[in-house]
Amino acid sequence: MKKFGKILLIGLSLGLGLAIGNVQTPAASAAGTEYYVATSGSDSNAGTSDAPWKTLQHAADTVPPGSKVYVRGGVYKEKLKITRSGSASQGPTVFASYGTETAIVDGTGLSVSGNEGLIELADVDYVTIQGFEIRNFTTASKNAVPTGIYVHGAGGFINLSDNKIHDIKNTATPTGKDRLGRDAHGIAVYGTKAPASIHNLTINGNELYNLVLGSSESLVLNGNVNGFAVTSNLIHDNDNIGIDLIGFEGTAPTTAYDQVRNGVVKGNRVYNNSVRNNPSYKSDDNSAGGIYVDGGKDNIIEQNYSYNNDIGVEIASEHAGKTTSNITVRSNVIYNNRLTGIAMGGYDDERGSTVNSKIVNNTLYKNDTLDDGSGQLLVQYDTRNNVIKNNIFVASSTDVLIYNGYTQNSGNVVDYNLYFAPGGSSGANWTWKDKEYTGFPTYKSGTGNDAHSLFADPKFVNATNGDFRLQSSSLAIDSGSTDNAIIGTEDIDGEPRVKGKAVNIGADE
Repeated sequence: MKKFGKILLIGLSLGLGLAIGNVQTPAASAAGTEYYVATSGSDSNAGTSDAPWKTLQHAADTVPPGSKVYVRGGVYKEKLKITRSGSASQGPTVFASYGTETAIVDGTGLSVSGNEGLIELADVDYVTIQGFEIRNFTTASKNAVPTGIYVHGAGGFINLSDNKIHDIKNTATPTGKDRLGRDAHGIAVYGTKAPASIHNLTINGNELYNLVLGSSESLVLNGNVNGFAVTSNLIHDNDNIGIDLIGFEGTAPTTAYDQVRNGVVKGNRVYNNSVRNNPSYKSDDNSAGGIYVDGGKDNIIEQNYSYNNDIGVEIASEHAGKTTSNITVRSNVIYNNRLTGIAMGGYDDERGSTVNSKIVNNTLYKNDTLDDGSGQLLVQYDTRNNVIKNNIFVASSTDVLIYNGYTQNSGNVVDYNLYFAPGGSSGANWTWKDKEYTGFPTYKSGTGNDAHSLFADPKFVNATNGDFRLQSSSLAIDSGSTDNAIIGTEDIDGEPRVKGKAVNIGADE
């Protein structure tokens, strides 16, 4: 009887403890341990595979550095904010969908307060987010900014991989002459401190789509971000910019650190991103770049496909007196974009400049699908000491290859390119330093550009079906200048440069 009574008393105490929240959950054990979360779990469990926790937030607040948190398939209608780091010695703290299952973090019905991520990493190091579907984080409130994954502050060794992010939306009505107040992001990384940066950042293999962004971007790095790789992502069907590297917006507290720098954007496929149905822009605006560097420096854009956007790739600065500098754009395939293939320089004379950058070994094909004459390369306000070599430019029906409507253009080297246009050599059109030239010989003699360049059909294998490899009879083969920016790199297909007696012109070696 006494024994039975004691057991009953313990059971009663546990029941009361659970009811009033006084019983501590089992302590997480040594670093490197695996923990589990499942929709059928309980946060009073031990977090094992047989007794999983229920919420992502409980796991984030409990596990020691270096733990692996496996999240079983199902829908988790909660926000996750991670403020605890992994470590160099224990390894990263990993949050990942379990096996072949998909854990869905769903924001349906959740409010958005200020700049907020459905998954948020604040001032952390050594954290990995992998294999989640992140969706339905929306607001109709002006100046609230919903984001799929939001990283901010300072920190390093952060890995965001293999996530599917969609239906992150701000549907507020923009106001004022600049149509502001409507913003959202799929992935946003904001380096908001100085000198401490966000560094050793990897964003790989994610898919971002069906995002309603207003004035903002699908995937953005902004401020004090120093050292990153944005690779092999699929970004499509959004209503603004695909990938953006930003400087000079005041995101970092010190101007000297307020630039995204020393990174690579490689192997991404970016398409169908346009502002044409976005109420934050005028109906005739076509400013959504597939890949955009706005005020960044010392970055490489390579081996990407960018098509059916407003602009294929843009390297520019929106801030007067500020420069985008030392950007290398190489071995990309850029085609069928609405306004132009590559744009550089400030978009008007109240903006900044593009300097000391290289646009080399790209293939640009029939951009300017709007037929407004912006051509394959749009050279805008204040471009200085840039190199434009070894590119294939194939004009749209406008026959415009390069359009440069500003005279603030100095020290730029344009050579060893291959041009082609429907109107032939005599009908092709270039504008340089605000002067128009029709015909390839006239353009060369009038500008001094392209002394070693060619005008010929590049003979792609099947451009209509997106195959921009060169046929063996193409004059682009072995006809380029082996610039230092291309030696030892790879072409669009991962083939090594250089194979023949000289580098090929275009993205294919």
